[in-house]
Parts: sequence; structure tokens; C-alpha cells
Amino acid sequence: MNQNSGNDESKSLWHGRFLEQSADELQKLNNSISYDIRLFSQDIEGSRVHAKMLQKIGVFSKDELTEVLLALDQVEEEIQSGSFSVLPTDEDVHTYVERRVTEIAPSGARLHTGRSRNDQVATDLRLWTKEALTDVARMAISLQRALLEKAKEVDGAVLPGYTHLQQAQPVPLGHHLLAHGWSISRDVERLLQAIERMDVSPLGAGAMAGSSIPLDVDAVADDLHFSRVFDNSIDAVSDRDFVADALYVLALLGIHLSRIGEEVIIWSSSEFGFIELSDSFSTGSSMMPQKKNPDIAELARGKSGRLIGNLAGFLATLKALPLSYNKDLQEDKEPLFDAVDTVSNILPAVTGMISSATFQIEQMRDQALSPYLATTDLAEWLVQRGMPFREAHAVIGQLVARALSEGVALEDLISMDENLGEEAVSLLEEGRLFNSKKTHGSASLEKLADQIERFENKICSDEGKL
Repeated sequence: MNQNSGNDESKSLWHGRFLEQSADELQKLNNSISYDIRLFSQDIEGSRVHAKMLQKIGVFSKDELTEVLLALDQVEEEIQSGSFSVLPTDEDVHTYVERRVTEIAPSGARLHTGRSRNDQVATDLRLWTKEALTDVARMAISLQRALLEKAKEVDGAVLPGYTHLQQAQPVPLGHHLLAHGWSISRDVERLLQAIERMDVSPLGAGAMAGSSIPLDVDAVADDLHFSRVFDNSIDAVSDRDFVADALYVLALLGIHLSRIGEEVIIWSSSEFGFIELSDSFSTGSSMMPQKKNPDIAELARGKSGRLIGNLAGFLATLKALPLSYNKDLQEDKEPLFDAVDTVSNILPAVTGMISSATFQIEQMRDQALSPYLATTDLAEWLVQRGMPFREAHAVIGQLVARALSEGVALEDLISMDENLGEEAVSLLEEGRLFNSKKTHGSASLEKLADQIERFENKICSDEGKL
């Protein structure tokens, strides 16, 4: 993009009201074309649809419409090829497109009939965000599929589950992987819900009160593939809930990716040794030859703060804005663009990292076979024989304390205890230890196949909605 500087003979959109040219300081602060040029495709498509509607109501002749549509095609090609040149008075993408179209086809001067930049930018941004969130949802589903395939691949593998980052109870590795998968599934649901809520056409709302020209807002909405039109013109131009929705969904998705990253970082450490990352999805050290660093996981963790900042900053921008449009709303695009770009970079990288990783199954299994991880099952075994849970908890807790303080094997204490004995010791065997849980969605190897089927069906259902 070429940016001309200095004084220019071109006129601003409001030159009739003002006797003096805009100060350079104003233009520098006011102009947003450096980043909102990204909306050019949506702006041009909206202009095509608007022009066709104007022809139907008599604003354009058929020949004029053809000229305008050809001009829009040319402007689109110029922007795509990077051969366009911006003037200082082209403060945003809408101004640039209108000026350039009018230069090519003089009848383009009527293209803005019945339209304000206020409803125009709201339309462009809704169109862009719908498409962007759809793309993000597809990438999120790709990550879900990577987790699903790994869960199938490591069939029969187990590891310690953790609370407070302390070993708690044994769980199938597939069950743990799908825990992340279900959280991403909720992100996909939220993305779909956000897309549905923003699927409203603002065109026809004008600057804030609508238009005295008989615009066919329903036809425009249909042609732009919006499911419905606005109900209140003031709300239509001032509503940026859909941007806040998108930023929230992207921030929460980023948090879920951060949690995956945190576990990969911990699991890939020498102290845990649960996972080996592929060389192609790791980095090394510039000084220490032995290092293999989980940079993707760390960046996924680090960039979640950026996503949270985008959301918090934009909510602060919206706070206390009077109706209807205010220039403050120009601040909607940069955080949204940045959030989409950030998540769109993280998702494929995390997906590749997971798909190419190798889990250290034996190391995990050795840790999961600790008899201390079966103590909850032992307490519940006593409960099923009539002992109140708090009493059972205390009985097992006392045995754990003795085993640790006296250096005695917990299995030996269990076998000698009058409340437990050899039958209870059998709960520590692999076949029972990893299949003791009976409730729906619980961490049992026997129940994992059903969960995998449900998870796969959920992915297919969400893909169908997309």
C-alpha cells in the first residue's frame, strides 16, 4: 500500500461543512486505513449488494450499475495486488473504496446513497468476524481430532491424575486427553453461538436513524447471507457486543490452549518424563547443546495473557459510551484482528505438537501403579460394607500415615488390617485399579471407548453446524 503525504487536493467526506483542511495531527490520529484495509473484501461485497439494491429502487440505471460493479471489481484487484495508492484524506477503507470507485466510474458518487460509514463499518466487521470465527472453529475442531486420535492411539495407557499438582488417582491417558478435548468442544460451541448472535445486518440503519429513501434492507441482508436485519437503527450502529463476544470466546479458547501448554511443559520435563516432543515442534538452546525446549507450549501459555488483555481493553473502551456511534468504536478492530491472528497461529502449532508427540507409556504406568492412588477406592470399598465414609477415610488415612512414617509397604498394612485384609489388597491389581470407576464419564479403561464414541459424534455434529 502506498501512502501519499503532504497537502493534497482531494476533499474529505465532510468538506462542504468545513472551511479549513484537516490538520495533519488530526489525520494521523483519525486515520485507520493502515489496519482496516483488511476489511476491503467485505466492504466491496457490501457495496456490490448495496449498489444492486439501489438500482432496483431507481437510484442507478442498469448501465450505471454495470459501471459501478466493474469499478468495484477493479478496486478489489488493485488492493489484492497491492497496487493501490492511499491519499491523506482516505482515512479508512470505506473512504478509499468510495473515492477510487468514483474516479473510475463517476456514477459511483451515488454509491453512498442511503448509507453511512456507521452502518457500513458495522456490516463489514460483522461479515469479517463471522468468517474469521468460522475459520477458528474449524482449526479448533482439528485440535479436537488430534486429541481424539491420540486417545485412540494410546489405548490402555494410564497415568496418575492430579489435583493440586499432587498425584491423586489413576486415570487412562485417553481420558485425560479428552478432558482437554471437551473443553475445546465448549469453545467450538461458543464460537458457533457468537456467530449466530452476530448474524444481523446493520445496513439501512444509516448514521443512526435510518433513511428517508425506501431501501430494501431485507434484500440486502439476504444477499449478504445475514439471517436477519436490525430492529433498532441506533442499536445497529452502536452495537459492538459481537466484538466483545468474539474476544471473550477467543480469550477463553486461549486459556484452554494455555492449560494444554502448561501440562506439556511439565510433562516434557526430566522430572516428569511423560512426553517426548518431536524435534520439528521443539526448539533448542543457543548455548546449552542438550536442551529441547517446548516453545510452542510456552507461547500458547504466554499469549493467553495477550488475549485476555484484548478483551479487557475493549470492554473498557465500551464502558460508558453514549448512544449511538462514537469514534471510540474505531478501537474495535485492532484487538479483534490481533486476537484472531493470535489464536489462528497458536491452534495449528498446538495441534501439530500434540499429533507428533510421543507419550512415555511405561513411565506413566509405573507412576499410576502406586498403591497410594488406590486409597479412595479402598475407602469406598469399606463404605460398601457399611462403614460411614468419614470413618473409612480415617481408617485408610491412618494406614497411609503408618506406611510413610514406618517405611512399611502399604499393601502389607492393608492385608493385616481387620477391616480390610487380602480381599481389599486385590483392589491394587492393575485390572481392578484401572477399571474401578463405574459412574458416567469416569476415569475407567472400560468406559473410555464409550466416551471416545460420544466425543467423535460431538465433533461430527459441530462440523455439520459449520
